[in-house]
Amino acid sequence: MTTVVLGAGVVGVTTAYQLARDGHAVVLVDRQDGAALETSFANGGLITPGMSDPWAAPGIPKLILRNLGREESPFLLRLKALPGMVGWGLSFLANCTPQRWRHNTETVLRLAVYSRDQLDVVVGASGVAYDRNDRGNLRVYREPAALAKAAKEAAVYRELGEPVDIVDGAACVALEPALAPVGSRLAGGVHYRGDHAGDCHKFTQALASHAAGRGVELRFGTTVAGFERDGDRISAVVTNRGRIAGDRFVLACGSYSTGLARQLGFRLPVHPVKGYSATLPVAGWNNAPTMPILDHDLKAGMTRLGDRIRLAGTAEFAGFDLRPNPPRTANLMRAFRTLFPDYPGTAEPLLWNGLRPMCPDGRPILGRSPLANLYLNTGHGPLGWTLSCGSARALADLMAGRAPAIDLAPFGLQRFH
Repeated sequence: MTTVVLGAGVVGVTTAYQLARDGHAVVLVDRQDGAALETSFANGGLITPGMSDPWAAPGIPKLILRNLGREESPFLLRLKALPGMVGWGLSFLANCTPQRWRHNTETVLRLAVYSRDQLDVVVGASGVAYDRNDRGNLRVYREPAALAKAAKEAAVYRELGEPVDIVDGAACVALEPALAPVGSRLAGGVHYRGDHAGDCHKFTQALASHAAGRGVELRFGTTVAGFERDGDRISAVVTNRGRIAGDRFVLACGSYSTGLARQLGFRLPVHPVKGYSATLPVAGWNNAPTMPILDHDLKAGMTRLGDRIRLAGTAEFAGFDLRPNPPRTANLMRAFRTLFPDYPGTAEPLLWNGLRPMCPDGRPILGRSPLANLYLNTGHGPLGWTLSCGSARALADLMAGRAPAIDLAPFGLQRFH
């Protein structure tokens, strides 16, 4: 049984690894020259069940409309992107009610917790290293009203069993002494103790190498141009380097899954949302933070990854436009300097932007497709790193005819029909 996995980001690589562990012959295909060179390359680094709540939430539509055309806005909707996202946008708006927000949060959280546990299983079996950080993450707030609202939202996680603490400003500094210069300006924070962090790119590349050692065939630099079909089955993918035949196929191409699905005659409601990051060295910074910090007011996260710190944030609805937007990167740097004014470094940051594959309800699409031998593992939004190991294990179980440990029905494509 040969399975062809399309896409070698963290979702595709974890899927290939799990299928190989189950005894499949696996071919992993990606247009880039290696694993994790697009959306998984320089993301925020957080493995965060504590951020399972979807972007489709009460208040978000007003926030987007209020910030139309403002380059510094955390949510920037470009008017040129509207024609391609009307249906997606209407579905997004429909999911912004309190009831749907709660339901979607609970659904994603169950997968996120399972995935966090599966990450430990994968690391234990493979021995991959990726600058792991187990201190949780701390979201800080300057305004008491914002902290009170966050405490209510955090109660959802606590009710579902996640360890969450509401702390005052002094406790924030105690948890992360690097916040001392701004401690007096903090109303407090929310500490999600069950969250982790780590370098997604390092993890994915190391796991791809490990999977190759288990027999996974890596076909990098290989672009999918089309498909050969036999009725409702795919017999091969056609690429710039020839055809690749298989018995079963997995579509794990993130935002680019949508176009490939269209070639196969069905619709995937996965839309690209551009995010930005900047990476700085911490050499010479005696008081560098060790805990991931998310600044609510400035809408940016700062995550320590070994000898670097990764700044990440913002959401730009601009279709597949990957061109850099300097004002948005400048916002990340301003947020960092505001929170950590004693950073002594002078090196130029390493800048990146990538496309988060977003579904309108914040849940990924996992499971069967309209084609008999094509499976879906895509649409994870900003939580691809968080949800990857659990999504891969559950999908591998489904493909093996076993009942997955987590119910995949809420993640099926059929929910959009």
